[in-house]
Amino acid sequence: MSAAAIVAAGVGLIPSAAQAADPVKHDGRGISAPDVDLAKAVKSSNVQKFSSPAEKSVRRSLPAAKAKGATSLQAEGASVPNPNLALVLNAQSISAHGIGLGTEIISETTPLKLTIDWGDGKIEAFDAPDASQYQQYHEHVYAELGEYNVTITVTDINNAADVYNVLPVSTAGSDFTPYAPTRLLDTRDGTGVPKGKVAGRGTTRVKIAGNGGIPEGVTAVALNVTVTNTLGNGYITAFPEGGKQPTSSNVNFVAGQSVPNMVIVPVGKNGYVDLFNGGWESVDVIADVTGYFTKSASSGYTPMTPSRFVDTREGLGTAKGQLAGRGSFTTQIGGLRSVPQGIKAVALNVTVTNPQQSGHLAVYPGGGPVPASSNLNFTAGQTIANSVIVPVSADGKISVFNGAWAATDVVVDVVGYYSPGSTGAFMPIDPQRMFDTREPNTPFSGALPGRHYIPAGLSYEEPSISGFVLNTTVTNTNGNGYLVVAPDPNTVEQYENGTAVPPQAPNSSNLNWTRGATVPNLVQASTGTTGIIDFFNQGWEQTDLVVDVFGFYDTK
Repeated sequence: MSAAAIVAAGVGLIPSAAQAADPVKHDGRGISAPDVDLAKAVKSSNVQKFSSPAEKSVRRSLPAAKAKGATSLQAEGASVPNPNLALVLNAQSISAHGIGLGTEIISETTPLKLTIDWGDGKIEAFDAPDASQYQQYHEHVYAELGEYNVTITVTDINNAADVYNVLPVSTAGSDFTPYAPTRLLDTRDGTGVPKGKVAGRGTTRVKIAGNGGIPEGVTAVALNVTVTNTLGNGYITAFPEGGKQPTSSNVNFVAGQSVPNMVIVPVGKNGYVDLFNGGWESVDVIADVTGYFTKSASSGYTPMTPSRFVDTREGLGTAKGQLAGRGSFTTQIGGLRSVPQGIKAVALNVTVTNPQQSGHLAVYPGGGPVPASSNLNFTAGQTIANSVIVPVSADGKISVFNGAWAATDVVVDVVGYYSPGSTGAFMPIDPQRMFDTREPNTPFSGALPGRHYIPAGLSYEEPSISGFVLNTTVTNTNGNGYLVVAPDPNTVEQYENGTAVPPQAPNSSNLNWTRGATVPNLVQASTGTTGIIDFFNQGWEQTDLVVDVFGFYDTK
């Protein structure tokens, strides 16, 4: 196909307002559940357990006057000796911000009072009038992620004594800290590792924790992974060092191709991330960091229904007309539409279309220096998208630089933002294959027809989950097209009783493909208000769709 023909074909792959208004049809699968028990994976992820035995209880004598009349539970008559009064404490994380606490009181049968100081200024008191109340369970949600000392005190009114036990706990979720785009790995020049390609079926390692300004104790990292100088077809899989290698892929490539993809991946206990070359030929691999997650309070995440902020073809967000070679533009994100002021970073889907020659895009804080890293690589005539997480400037802006020597059109869709006021904390899970339309005898079996969508019921039973971190891959593509992932306004009940109204896909795209291509892209998908996420095939021909889940954002 000629370059002119590729350009002409690519124009239709990015939605215009007219295309976004075109009707789509439900593909007839009903409201589908994932192929795996996603609910089980979510509930069991990141569970942390804490305990403090009876031996750590500290007994104190109380002034008789303080004990006298301290509670309505005070018994009349002689007190029962209670020399072995003690507390056994067990707790575990129940959500990103939440702790479930079990207390067992070792005591003679006598009225007691239990006081819980959660360590964040919140204190609760409970009565235990008899032995049947000596085992209690309480839950607490911390406003800020972090480590806390929970102090539990049990007071024996009649014996003028109390005991207390202190239980250190920590929340399970992780907040995001943006990091100026920085190259951590480049096998071409020896950045981060000895110079040389990653062998076929081989693995390279990226140091995250303690590298530059990234602290120890990092739980996950946002990396832009690029594969280049490819000699054959293959894929790259990112996973925590020391962990089990997942069957999913993060970057797919063919011979001679340079392909980037954003990944959010847990960091191994020693502070590294492994990158596995699933091809049979050696490749060069590049990894650029744009932020990291820790269990300290920082910025939470708020997902959005994808919203278009920039389109050079229409003059939206910047001047109308292609971005010149070696040129850049700056655009406002914070304070526009539903994005508030004061955000620290933004989650984007950035698309190049109609490029006149090969090149790359770099996205960086507004007005700052152009980084050496790249977010998107493209060839002449190609339409390609990539997920981007980038810090914003103090006034809420980002800049986009065209590293090619010729002009291209640029489209930027906002899918969410990170801010101190956002409550969504990241909870990584072992990578799970959510569904694969190539697999027979599953609810999602069968290629997704053109102009149809699949509604997937992911978290309607877990309303505190505001979004999922997914890797979407299209394969066996029968024509050109693009994928849109967005929350569904219908409820499960509406789908079950036949009253659901087919939703309109937003004017955005998550990944773009041409006939015969296999294309992945990270998607940070909002669950909206109903816990259902739609996957729209906005091409006219059918395609197979594979969706893997790597984590979720929990607001509770």
